[in-house]
Amino acid sequence: MSHTATPLFSYRKHWAECFGPAPFLPMSREEMDVLGWDSCDVIIVTGDAYVDHPSFGMAVIGRLLEAQGFRVGIISQPDWTNKEAFMTLGKPNLFWGIAAGNMDSMINRYTADKKLRHDDAYTAGNIGGKRPDRAVTVYAQKVRECYKGVPVVIGSIEASLRRIAHYDYWSDTVKRSVLVDSKADLLLYGNADRSIVEVAHRLNNGEQISELQDIRGTAFFRKELPKDWVEIDSTEVDRPGVIDKKYSPYQDTEELASCAKNSNSAVTEAMADEIQPIKIFDLNPPRTVATRDKSFIRIPSYEQVKGDEVLYAHASRVMHLETNPGNARALVQRHGKRDVWLTPPPIPLETDELDGVFALPYARNPHPSYNGARIPAFEMIRFSINIMRGCFGGCSFCSITEHEGRIIQNRSEDSIIAEVENIRDKTEGYTGTISDLGGPTANMWRLACKSKEIEESCRRLSCVHPGICKNLGTDQTPLISLYRRARNTPGVKRVLIASGLRYDLAVKTPEYVEELVTHHVGGYLKIAPEHTEEGPLSKMMKPAIGTYDAFKRMFEKFSKAAGKEQYLIPYFIAAHPGTSTEDMMNLALWLKSHGFKADQVQAFYPSPMANATTMYHSGRNPLSAISRKRGEKVTTAKGLRARRLHKAFLRYHDADNWPMIREALKEMGRNDLIGNGKKHLVPRDQPRTWLLEQAEKGRHIKTKHTGLPRNPSDKRHENSNDRRKNALREGEQTTNGSASHGKHQPAKPNRRREEKKAWSATAKGNISESPRPNRGKPASKGGPKKTADASHSHKSKNSRPKSSSKRTRR
Repeated sequence: MSHTATPLFSYRKHWAECFGPAPFLPMSREEMDVLGWDSCDVIIVTGDAYVDHPSFGMAVIGRLLEAQGFRVGIISQPDWTNKEAFMTLGKPNLFWGIAAGNMDSMINRYTADKKLRHDDAYTAGNIGGKRPDRAVTVYAQKVRECYKGVPVVIGSIEASLRRIAHYDYWSDTVKRSVLVDSKADLLLYGNADRSIVEVAHRLNNGEQISELQDIRGTAFFRKELPKDWVEIDSTEVDRPGVIDKKYSPYQDTEELASCAKNSNSAVTEAMADEIQPIKIFDLNPPRTVATRDKSFIRIPSYEQVKGDEVLYAHASRVMHLETNPGNARALVQRHGKRDVWLTPPPIPLETDELDGVFALPYARNPHPSYNGARIPAFEMIRFSINIMRGCFGGCSFCSITEHEGRIIQNRSEDSIIAEVENIRDKTEGYTGTISDLGGPTANMWRLACKSKEIEESCRRLSCVHPGICKNLGTDQTPLISLYRRARNTPGVKRVLIASGLRYDLAVKTPEYVEELVTHHVGGYLKIAPEHTEEGPLSKMMKPAIGTYDAFKRMFEKFSKAAGKEQYLIPYFIAAHPGTSTEDMMNLALWLKSHGFKADQVQAFYPSPMANATTMYHSGRNPLSAISRKRGEKVTTAKGLRARRLHKAFLRYHDADNWPMIREALKEMGRNDLIGNGKKHLVPRDQPRTWLLEQAEKGRHIKTKHTGLPRNPSDKRHENSNDRRKNALREGEQTTNGSASHGKHQPAKPNRRREEKKAWSATAKGNISESPRPNRGKPASKGGPKKTADASHSHKSKNSRPKSSSKRTRR
């Protein structure tokens, strides 16, 4: 398969180019009529609200196809229970394009603890529930019902991360490729700019969808393998150990199959009586040598990886090793009786091509049909600019690399500044602030391998782990120049950097840190060390915490020099594979020693295809060779209680988490961390205010220190005095006739208690008669002299229960 690609804007345009660009891609028949269209060539069904902005996938693909001359319609968030909702724009001439949206529909709908979200940042009004679970599959199946014979092409990050058999966190099972479940004709993975344009032109030229089997970045079905290709078993790429039982080389495999089917004794004896010639099989048959362009790797089938966690980890590792467009080979995985064939990843866009994509005539606003309703995802990126694609960090918990690739695709400086000016001149609500110049990472713009040949042959999963590759260029002078030009653009007051910062790269260019801290931080800078301990960091593929300390010193130095009070806000992950409870305890101690109190924390979310998800499911480390006997095993906090404990350590300062942390510390033998000192992690006791708050919430909290709050109807927690008081009260009710038909018998009088009550009443009566207690005279034997406000005498300034108690004891 060729390593060169047809330039993105070099195709001959479709005849419908004469209609020109639409103000918005149509979402209704009425809009099509206004544009003069009788039909759409391509209809995109998406799970997001339609925002015509280069940060939204449906807008990028739609405008790109429009630039090729095709008429593109949008069906946004249709009612998936109603077939008619998918037929509003009629039948597409070329194909359906199916996308879940900018986010995976399951991650969008559920939290990391599998709780239902009630909001959706990609929906008008921030309303949840506007898209189905596993939206790509549901939408693809629904459009099949609408018009027969129309090809279905699926894409977006949801399809991209499910292109082979994958672990599904929400059902805790291994699921088939989404291509199988959706019954689609073609799957486009990664950035689909090149592939979607080629698919549209070739279908328009009369080719059948089944013939499109040589486009990079695609997945499709094949019943028969091509004759001129060489098959490579995946165990030759990574050896997991024994997979299947090995048979004797002298035994015929057909005979084995026959024996399995005919196991009765008569047949077996007859076969034993026959004279069988000796057959010798060559264990190392000659192999046909083929180039990478004509070879494919067969990874274990869906049926195998579903029941074998080691093989699952092996298949995942092989797939990640075949993600460099320069040397990746095709992958094949069996699903039942059919093969799912994956071509190598797409060739990254050149700078002029990416500039062309961002220069398309976007309206940069939501579709008018939403009547100005707020779409939070749009508000977040309204004044931000994407300057690049891709990420070579390779963090194991992140799927950006698997989707966009490791090679950075850069926009030119002129293209970026042109967008700054476009926002300034055309975006409503602009006040002079550009909220972000970034992308998947803030500071990888124009960073690349020093050698093109080395880049094309590299098999590393990350360019910066376990250390920064010596072949990686880390000079960030061009980025400094971009920042300065952007902030000096007329009409721009300030330019902020909000994308994630790779501080291990930033410290390589102190001038960059100075420019960033002096001019582009709005008081707080968020960075993500993710953890402090070596064990979890090695599984995350993140730098050691010492690198964070080095950056922190630079940050504070340049902030002081600029005369600014600014702060770093570090982000951490709980319950990541390879993280022990002791690791989380040490992280909590680090947080306390540095004075950090996290308001919000994030727990590890096993997204499809991520390396960390493979660790979570298989218990193996796919970052190193997989082996049944010698491979590295990884433990993970699973289950709600274990995950909550890890999150509790991140919020060690929250009293709600103290009981759980105390229990864990005791189990670990770390009672020394329980107490009220500075070196202690959590106090020994819960605060009384916390207990009262829990009582107000209706929670029954029991401790050995207090009986509060107590359920009045629960007799088990009554002490002897309570029981006597209740008995007296019930006796009084019975005497007064308020009890039910003699159910409660009057309690026997206690003479000592009655005398004590009488003396107490006498003392209170004397106090209420005089503004000052007469400590020298005994109480009158005649009993208390009642006054009009005697019942409220204990509220008097001079009435002291302490004094009355002393007089009573006399």
